[in-house]
Amino acid sequence: VQLQASGGGLVQAGGSLRLSCTQSGRIYSSAVMAWFRQVPGKEREFVALTRWSRDSTMYAGSVKGRFTISRDSGKNTVYLQMDSLKPEDTAIYYCARGTQWATQPAEYFSWGQGTLVTVSS
Repeated sequence: VQLQASGGGLVQAGGSLRLSCTQSGRIYSSAVMAWFRQVPGKEREFVALTRWSRDSTMYAGSVKGRFTISRDSGKNTVYLQMDSLKPEDTAIYYCARGTQWATQPAEYFSWGQGTLVTVSS
């Protein structure tokens, strides 16, 4: 399984970005897809997750109401729509795949390479 994240960039506060995570290989219905983010020198932080086969989602409190995770099974892709961006959202964003409904990075066994999001004030 390989994950390829893309869509990061520089945006002003209040703006929007959509991140994409495209997966190779077979995706089982039990898969859980998540987005995490990390600022250099800090721990990787949970952002959002969803089940591949259902519409169930979970968000970190800091992004709830601003970010939306979704998937397109036909394209083997998971998205993270980020609206009303704030400077504190600046980080490297990683997509990940696991099988547990979990917010801890250790529960995920496949990771994308990360895409940088920078929000200017």
